[in-house]
Amino acid sequence: MKEPLRQQLDFGLRQMGLHYSVPVQQKLVHYIQLIARWNKTFNLTAIRDVEEMVSKHLLDSLVVQPYVEGKTVLDVGSGAGLPGIPFAITSPEKRFVLIDSNGKKTRFLMQAKIDLKLDNVEVIHQRVEDYQPVADGHRIYFDVITARAYATTDEILSSTAHLQGDDTSILVMQGKLDERIESDRYQIVGSYVLEVYGLGAERHLLEIKKI
Repeated sequence: MKEPLRQQLDFGLRQMGLHYSVPVQQKLVHYIQLIARWNKTFNLTAIRDVEEMVSKHLLDSLVVQPYVEGKTVLDVGSGAGLPGIPFAITSPEKRFVLIDSNGKKTRFLMQAKIDLKLDNVEVIHQRVEDYQPVADGHRIYFDVITARAYATTDEILSSTAHLQGDDTSILVMQGKLDERIESDRYQIVGSYVLEVYGLGAERHLLEIKKI
């Protein structure tokens, strides 16, 4: 089953202008197979069919990767690791922190990190509002913060404010486009229509920065 899934993934990636090596694609397929296996017990995602996961999880995440710049990335409300784990697999030179308050989901993320040998991933089981990373006595700020639209854009911005530096890029993934921001501390620096092969649904990305 693995090779047909990889070929399906490879075709979709090429349609979107993305290119990854066969070993990277195999690791991405291994990841969705892990989701499918754990899904039977832990209900990680509503998508049950692993073939559907190619477009709805992998391609839907990787379409955003060209917008992810910088070395440190925080994936808020990571859930089953989307988009954080596909990003980590395809960008081994970057460091990713995946945070979620759901214990079952962070247990899965830890197992995925081990099985996929993702040394560039750290998993945090905590509410993002309570997460206070420090290194060498200094507060850590992230280059990029990613979030699927699990909350309003303003809620995403406010809950991660203490993790944002002056140049942090906040990437909010949306279905239907909603560019409303009530806070006058932020501005949208980019609004993008995303074309995800095989999805058949709207996808948008807001890139937001502090003013």
